[in-house]
Amino acid sequence: MSESTLKTLLKEYEQKKLKAEIELDKRVENLYKENPRLEQIDKEINNFAINTAKLIISSPNSTEYINDLKKKTEELKLEKSKILKKINITEDFFVPKYECEICKDTGYVHSNFNSSLCNCIKQKLFNLEYNKSNISNIQDYDFKNFSLDVYSDSVDEKLYKSNISPKQNIINIKEICENFIDNFDDSTEKNLLFIGNTGLGKTYLSSCIANEILKKGKTVLYQTASVMLDTILDYRFGKANISKEVYDNILEVDLLIIDDLGTECMNSMKYTELFDIINTRILNQNNHITKTIISTNLNLQNIKDTYDERIFSRFVGNYNICRFFGEDIRFKKLNN
Repeated sequence: MSESTLKTLLKEYEQKKLKAEIELDKRVENLYKENPRLEQIDKEINNFAINTAKLIISSPNSTEYINDLKKKTEELKLEKSKILKKINITEDFFVPKYECEICKDTGYVHSNFNSSLCNCIKQKLFNLEYNKSNISNIQDYDFKNFSLDVYSDSVDEKLYKSNISPKQNIINIKEICENFIDNFDDSTEKNLLFIGNTGLGKTYLSSCIANEILKKGKTVLYQTASVMLDTILDYRFGKANISKEVYDNILEVDLLIIDDLGTECMNSMKYTELFDIINTRILNQNNHITKTIISTNLNLQNIKDTYDERIFSRFVGNYNICRFFGEDIRFKKLNN
């Protein structure tokens, strides 16, 4: 990733953190003005805490006096609790309203004496450097806005090679997508392969899933197959100053969406890279569950003819294959 981009984001995070803490100070200040006794209580509690600490250090045997300070502190806390309850204020009032409660708007999470980038800032980096226009306005994609009315109720086995209608088919696919979201952290939940012609809702449903996964605090990387594979080969051959981190992100991001599989110009190197990506993400290495959604205009026979047997077998064994069929819903919407 670009160091300058990360620095810019960290400065933004610093400002967000400061803003949240200033807003807390203002809330408390206004609360004290309306309830002066609360300010007095907090000052007394702080003083008792300081005096208790001093006594423990200087006169550790002053047990009776130390216990008396602790008792008075508990009495003050009880009084404060009663006042807050009376004016309908909870303890959350005294906590800064950070945009990300995981990293507290620092951009980093700390565990076992190690620091790592929080998923929230990782996602911002992905959006800026990789997703770009592919995943813009993702919050607008919602299952609630996904209209089933544009899909036909008519069954046409000859045309669609199915004994159910396009509407029933998309209802079934929508249910599969919702199960995918609900069971995202289940290693046995399969990935998704969306196949079918353009204009049938593949991209919309992928974006709906991405939106829900982002709400879970996960990371999402959205790439077209052609751009992704070209980027990887540029990394392999040391072109365009592409770092190993770009490749690692493709392997390790929580949800990878590969769009337009089949539009890329394939060669043996790209076959190998595509297989490695698909296979590595299926294995969920380092106890990190990763899922993949792939969409393509190819049908299963086209996929089998275009890609080698190893890739096709991974699709069949590790993906829920969702076949979209029906009329182009974009044209139907224009004509309605």
